[in-house]
Amino acid sequence: MSTLQNKRILLGVTGGIAAYKTAELVRELRRTGASVRVVMTMAACEFITPLTLQALSGNPVHTSLLDPEAEAAMGHIELARWADLTLIAPASADFLARLSGGMGDDLLSTICLATRSPIAIAPAMNQAMWDAPSTVANMTRLRQRDFIVLGPGSGEQACGEFGPGRMLEPVELAGHLELLFSTEALTGKTVVITAGPTREAIDPVRYLSNYSSGKMGYALAAAAAEAGARTILISGPCQLAAPERVELVNVVSADDMLQACLEFSPKADLFIGAAAVADFRPATVAEQKLKKSDADTMTLELVKNPDIIAAVAAQGQAPFTVAFAAESEQVLDYARAKLARKKVDCIIANDISAPGIGFNSDDNAVTLIDRRGETRFEQQSKAQLARELISRLAERL
Repeated sequence: MSTLQNKRILLGVTGGIAAYKTAELVRELRRTGASVRVVMTMAACEFITPLTLQALSGNPVHTSLLDPEAEAAMGHIELARWADLTLIAPASADFLARLSGGMGDDLLSTICLATRSPIAIAPAMNQAMWDAPSTVANMTRLRQRDFIVLGPGSGEQACGEFGPGRMLEPVELAGHLELLFSTEALTGKTVVITAGPTREAIDPVRYLSNYSSGKMGYALAAAAAEAGARTILISGPCQLAAPERVELVNVVSADDMLQACLEFSPKADLFIGAAAVADFRPATVAEQKLKKSDADTMTLELVKNPDIIAAVAAQGQAPFTVAFAAESEQVLDYARAKLARKKVDCIIANDISAPGIGFNSDDNAVTLIDRRGETRFEQQSKAQLARELISRLAERL
């Protein structure tokens, strides 16, 4: 299975004859399981039509920074946040110069300024333009700023000349992108992650639960597997498919989750408690469905559920233990107190009341807190955020 499965690739197309290859590139990326959105410069539209790439990508193609409908929702920011990776292919000499200069005078260049995703560029131009001192200087500057350069290839060019400057073929570009999502930071390590809500039964048809979708925990599991770890995902009831190369353990209640965590965590190097475990459960569970009575109220006696994170952290050979603090007020204060109380190695705090990053959203913004200090991760896709968090946690190991 490709490492691009379910990844969100933003493809930027600039003006050049190699733009004709982007039709096949979109098809190749879709074949690997990636979701593709396309942004085109005005010059690119002279070489291939937006309608072609819209049909192949299955998504609207974006061309204008000043589109009133897009700007009403801050379209360029939404696209910048959406991407797990931004690929500029072909990247013309003109666009590389503007990118190097930090310009933001059209939709694509503005997205490149706004995105926190990695940016890969696939240069395509005449061999003399590629060798020009200004292009060489621009490429040096872009490499120093951690842009990923793919190519160019060498061979016969549209102008009839021969030399470096050809855009890599679509299959080659897709192969390079697959490698970008495959790291070895956790090779040989075992990672256990909890995700989703728990359900605490009231009777055979009713339960107590919460709004957790499990998306953050599942994204962390996918990122850990990408980083080479044996990854065990202990999940409460979710409507999500298990990531590739992840061992899924399904549970329902907090007690179920505790037992699974105590079974798998002793052999783990890293434990991440991303699940939204119910704090309380009914003291008794009715064997039969509770009937509606004439009374206007019903009283349930609740008892506290076990503290799974604290139990894992208290083991004699405890793994490096990471807790989550999903709060709606005084987020950092509550997270710091939780870090000390549960005696975990670090805690990840997020504000569930903030628009766009609460339960069931595709984006998140968090603060990682440990005894070294605090690191803020701004709003981005949960998939991209998960990779950044796994990278930081791998450094701690």
